Amino acid sequence: MQPSDSPLRPVTFHPEIPEIRFIAQTRLPEEYRVDSATNVSNLADAIKCLDIRGAPALGVAGAYGVALATLTSAASDPEIFQQEVSAAADLLKSIRPTAVNLFYGINRVLTVVKQEQTISSARDRAVSEAEKVADEDSRTCHAIGEHGRKVLPLSCRILTHCNAGALACSEWGTALGVIRTAVQAGSLVQVYACETRPLLQGARLTSWELAQDGIDVTVITDSMAASLMRKGMIDLVIVGADRITGDAVFNKIGTYMHAVCAHAHDIPFYVAAPFSTFDEESAEADIIVEERSRDEIASFGGRRTIPDTVNVYNPAFDATPVSLVTGIITEHGIFTLPDDLTEIRAIRKRSLQQDHDISL
Repeated sequence: MQPSDSPLRPVTFHPEIPEIRFIAQTRLPEEYRVDSATNVSNLADAIKCLDIRGAPALGVAGAYGVALATLTSAASDPEIFQQEVSAAADLLKSIRPTAVNLFYGINRVLTVVKQEQTISSARDRAVSEAEKVADEDSRTCHAIGEHGRKVLPLSCRILTHCNAGALACSEWGTALGVIRTAVQAGSLVQVYACETRPLLQGARLTSWELAQDGIDVTVITDSMAASLMRKGMIDLVIVGADRITGDAVFNKIGTYMHAVCAHAHDIPFYVAAPFSTFDEESAEADIIVEERSRDEIASFGGRRTIPDTVNVYNPAFDATPVSLVTGIITEHGIFTLPDDLTEIRAIRKRSLQQDHDISL
C-alpha cells in the first residue's frame, strides 16, 4: 500500500547508488511494489512492459535514464563515453515511438551531456538536468490542475479514460491533477473511469489512485460510456495525451470513440497535458502509432480468449481530431486548436530559448 503521508511518485532517481526506482504498475492493484533499474537495459524493459508508463512519466524516466547511463558507463575516454551515452539514449527512444515526452526528457539531458568536455562534468550536468525535468513536471501538473479546475462545475460527473494521474507523471497528474485540485478546492466530483482495454489502466490504476485519495470513482467498461452520456450521467470528459499535433490529439486507444460520443451529446471534451506533449509542427499523418503484442488482446485473466488462427490488431493509441476537443488544459492556460496555434508556437519558442539559456 502506498504511504498516505507522501506524494505518489512512480519514478525516482538515486544517483548515489546509482539506480532508478519505480512502482511496478503492472502489479497494481493487487500488489504495491517498488522495483529498481540499475542500468539502461533494465529501464528499457520496465518501459516496454509498461511498469513505467504515461507520457510525462516517460519523459522523467527518459531523463533519468540518460543520467543513469552517464553514471554506469565504465569508459575513461570522453569520446567513447559520449558514444555510450548516445547509444543508451537511442535505445530508450526506440521503445515507445508515439509518446513525445519520452524524446523530450531524453533530449534535454543528452544535450547538456554533449556540451561537456569531461566525463565528471557531464555526469554532474546530467544528474542536475534530469532532476530539473522531474521538478518541472511536478510544478507543471499542479499548474494544469489550477487552470483546469476553473472549467469544472462545483458539482460534476467526469468521465476519464486510461490513467493520466500521478502514476503517469512525476506526481499529481494531468487529467487526474485537475480532478485532485478541484476536490482540494471544495468541488464535489464523481469520476467514471473507463476500464481501458486491453490492459485495464483505468480499472487497475486510475481507480486505485482515486480510491487512495478518497475521491468518488466508479469503473465502467469502455463500451458503457456512450450510454451514460445519453442518460445525462456525464457532465464533461477529461483525458490526458501522449502527443498533440497541429490537427490531432494522440491518446490511449478508445479516446477518439469517447470524443465522438461526447460531441454527439453536446458534452465538453477536455485534454489535460503539459506543453512538452505538443508536437505542433507535425500532423496526424506524420506520427507512428505504436502497435503492441498480440498477447495483450488474445488472453484475459490468464485464459486464452481468441483462437490461435485469428488475427489481432492492437494499436496503443488513436488520434482525436482537434475539432472534437473543447480545450487543451496546460500549465500556461487553456488553448484550442487550430485557433491558438500561433500563440502555442510563441510560448514553445520562449520556453526553448529559456532552456537554452539555462544550459549555457
